[in-house]
Amino acid sequence: MTGTPSGRMRQTILDWLKDPPAHFPVSRRRDPAETGVTARAVAAKLGVPRRTALAHLGVLRTRRIHGRTYYRRDEIRIAEVARMFEKGW
Repeated sequence: MTGTPSGRMRQTILDWLKDPPAHFPVSRRRDPAETGVTARAVAAKLGVPRRTALAHLGVLRTRRIHGRTYYRRDEIRIAEVARMFEKGW
């Protein structure tokens, strides 16, 4: 994988979110495939502060449940961004 460290980190997060149960623990209350994962879970897996993880989660779809934000891939948005880069954005 090439690119900047930030770009590689974002790609890693997107790869993990293709199959969240394989990369994040399934709890009794939340299935990461259904609800997504929290910024705290992403930060813990990356070994970075939560604030850093949040900076990389901006292109993802969010869902608020009981005061927590869960992040999931947004395939439509990802495709739109990819098209922008293909056009030389």
